[in-house]
Amino acid sequence: MPRRQGYALLIALVAGTAALAAGVAFAGPLLFSGSGTGRKQTAAPDPRSVARTPAAPAHSTGLWLSTWTAAPTTGVIDTYHGDPARRTIRNVVHTSIGGDAARITLSNLFGTRPLVITHATVNTRPVTFRGASTVTVAAGGRVVSDPVVVPVAADADLVVALRTPTAEGPVTIHPGTHQTSYVEDERGTWRTTDWRYLTAVDVHNETAAGTIAVIGDSLTAGTGSTLDANSRWPDVLADRLHDRYAVANAGIAGNRILRDGRGVRASARFDRDVLDVAGVRTVVIALGINDVQQSPQETDPRRIADALRSLTRRAHAHGLRVVGATLMPYEGFRTWTPAQNAVREQVNDLIRAGGVFDSVIDFDKAARDPYHPSRLLPSYDSGDHLHLNDTGYRQLGSVVDLAALRHGQPVSDQL
Repeated sequence: MPRRQGYALLIALVAGTAALAAGVAFAGPLLFSGSGTGRKQTAAPDPRSVARTPAAPAHSTGLWLSTWTAAPTTGVIDTYHGDPARRTIRNVVHTSIGGDAARITLSNLFGTRPLVITHATVNTRPVTFRGASTVTVAAGGRVVSDPVVVPVAADADLVVALRTPTAEGPVTIHPGTHQTSYVEDERGTWRTTDWRYLTAVDVHNETAAGTIAVIGDSLTAGTGSTLDANSRWPDVLADRLHDRYAVANAGIAGNRILRDGRGVRASARFDRDVLDVAGVRTVVIALGINDVQQSPQETDPRRIADALRSLTRRAHAHGLRVVGATLMPYEGFRTWTPAQNAVREQVNDLIRAGGVFDSVIDFDKAARDPYHPSRLLPSYDSGDHLHLNDTGYRQLGSVVDLAALRHGQPVSDQL
């Protein structure tokens, strides 16, 4: 079995019964020396505000790196009818790099009341928050845990378990994860494809060079890929980097640049989901197709290109390199029109002409049918003519120029 598929079910079930060793639970903030990047505990901001905790400076040593992230997408009503005190949420996530310690970020971004967490573990190791096992997350806020000494493997499944006995108001989730997680109580265990409250897992790593933060839409989130196969194109990219860089996926299905859609628009979440990622060195932007094809459809290609250029400038202000992708074809999808396809092609012409990103990944060229360039190559098409299958996502991950990702000096596949 390929190691990337992991053993999520086994780990999740074992986690429910394992004895927890409290003596290894807590490692204080001074456990590791160095100026690693770190998120700060935030108050209760407006979920749509662009004002977020600033990123760590680009010269940071990057001892703390985000091995995994999920952009908080929406708030949903908790319909659970059992005793919340006896329920455990087991978020299963897939790492990009490993480390010798971990810390987690929990979000109540879309909550309207304080969220109380009474118990948290990483692969059964207890997690604390400023030394306490219980933490209250303000409505609209988030918290970062203390470091916990736990070995984290690269390219492997990891289970973050939470208990929220007094959860009220909307639950902050990332839905449609293409990963099976679990909810367990005295009656049994249920599968879910939502990640609840958890938005980042950082690891302490002394050898990796930094984090590559990827912001995108469903094509980055992996719509059309196989459940639990970890075959999204950022997963493929992480494999090619051989643990030298972490890859943090901030894709949201349906996300747009200029308007709110599914999730807050990318221009409004950029600070939180990209610039504040632990250890970020390079940003990859794969956005714009939903502005073209979703109603109301954007008809001015320059507005899309200018919005992408604005994200690049914001990343540059933090000393980060930006790599951006062209927009892939989608003829055959229900919203396709010749006029909007012309907008897509003009956006791509502006991207290829330079001045939008530092470097370009030509996803359009990589995924299109050479005999019908307004369509996806049939062998890459998931069936809806917009999203890719595992083969298509493997192709996207394989065409990313690794040399373009590294800040300051080239990267090779042999790293």
